[in-house]
Amino acid sequence: MAPDIVSPRNEGSDLALRWSGRVSLTRRILAVNIFALLLLAGGFFYLDSYRARIVDNRTEQAMREARLIAEALQTVTPDLRNPLIEQLARDTGTRIRLYGPDGKLIVDSRALGRHNFQLHDPDKDGRGQEIARLLDAGIDTVVGAVRPPLYRERSNGRDWPDVLTAQSGHAAATVWRAPDRTPVITAAAPLLDGVAVLTAVNARDITQTVRIERYRLSLVLLTVTIVSILLSLFLARTIVRPLRRLARAAVRVRLGRAREVVVPRLPARKDEIGMLARALSDMSLALRARIDATEAFAADVTHELKNPLASLRSAVDGLGHVKNPMLQERLLAIVRDDVHRLDRLISDISEASRLDAQLSRAKFEPVDIGAMIDGMITQRRERGIERDVRIHFDRIQGESLIAAGEGARLERVFENLIDNALSFSPDGGLIAIAAHPIDGMLEVRVEDEGPGVPEDAREAIFRRFQSIRPQDEAFGQHSGLGLAIARTIVEAHSGTISVQAREDRLSGARFVVRLPLAFGAKR
Repeated sequence: MAPDIVSPRNEGSDLALRWSGRVSLTRRILAVNIFALLLLAGGFFYLDSYRARIVDNRTEQAMREARLIAEALQTVTPDLRNPLIEQLARDTGTRIRLYGPDGKLIVDSRALGRHNFQLHDPDKDGRGQEIARLLDAGIDTVVGAVRPPLYRERSNGRDWPDVLTAQSGHAAATVWRAPDRTPVITAAAPLLDGVAVLTAVNARDITQTVRIERYRLSLVLLTVTIVSILLSLFLARTIVRPLRRLARAAVRVRLGRAREVVVPRLPARKDEIGMLARALSDMSLALRARIDATEAFAADVTHELKNPLASLRSAVDGLGHVKNPMLQERLLAIVRDDVHRLDRLISDISEASRLDAQLSRAKFEPVDIGAMIDGMITQRRERGIERDVRIHFDRIQGESLIAAGEGARLERVFENLIDNALSFSPDGGLIAIAAHPIDGMLEVRVEDEGPGVPEDAREAIFRRFQSIRPQDEAFGQHSGLGLAIARTIVEAHSGTISVQAREDRLSGARFVVRLPLAFGAKR
């Protein structure tokens, strides 16, 4: 059988936690929940891509506006051009400039009185805006965003890349970075005779929109983080604390510093922790019962061995002083009886001590109890039954008497019961054995015509070294373990054994063994 305790060598790979097994359960619960929160925090990076898409759309819009302004300026006479530029600057919210083929500035909407393009000085902003800019810079660094060039004014039109492109006949646009990290979008479109129109707008609304969404997301993330941490701590508390209590109780059981270690059963918990607590409690109680039984068995063994040893020592000492041959023969007979008694006692003790372990590894198979009892009775009759005691087996021919178990062990049970009945039966008495299936169980009865078992001793006779022997039986013929061994074997087969008074009101005892019928046996 596989060992009951998992060791590092036989621990399954599915249970191996590797490095995570070194981290406490509380920290692991927190780590898992925080990891989920980090995924939610990825929304900050989504906002960066959202900002990029807005900037791209605004760039396309700026190029279209530049083309439309150029087309509008081509339709008016020179004397109406400046009023139209001032009006278009007011309507579009952009700064409009015209550059000649040589790069010189022809007209500027700012000079016409329209101051709708202003760069913000970051040194005049408050603490909140400074933190926002640092957050923008940090996110741009993490996501690897392309950093636009810093916007600065240029005196010559040829210093503007958009103007150069427009003078070659194509519209162009460029995204710049203002000192306060807001985007500045410039666009240029060609006019007649190498003249180019340049528009510029400081798109602070884009930065404000992204920062507002980021602020809202931060509030949501902060709230969810606090709730998640509190729930994680609550979950860890409801899991880790009872586990620690169970672990401390298990350590006390292992150290054996307390005679009765109370393992908490946690009856209010109906989950796996409660199941584990109750299983550990039951295991500790069973372990304590097994230890108590082992200690009691050891004490009983010591007591039972002392009696024949004391008798043997007295007989041996007497042999050294007695010269009478008849007395020497008597002492030698006592020595032989004590040695025989010790041999039988040690054999029974050895079997009783190994019985639980052997039965736990036994492989149960269908056993024909009827054929087994028939064979046992036949063998005894062939050997001769002492004192003319008769044995009768009552069964219905053709009725299935098959139980699941280990044949050799079950045979030992019925051997012990028959031996017990023989020792109590009077000369010429009858031992009646009956077997029949009832309610899914196989019931075997062994009745004798002896004095019977007192009602107050019907449970005690199944204890180790507990025996009520006939008065005329020679001392030391039985070890007092036969019925205890029989009960151990029967209970290991999920059966029961008990002693009752005979129903026919005659003297004697009735031992009843009930075993589960093998699967498929006839009822």
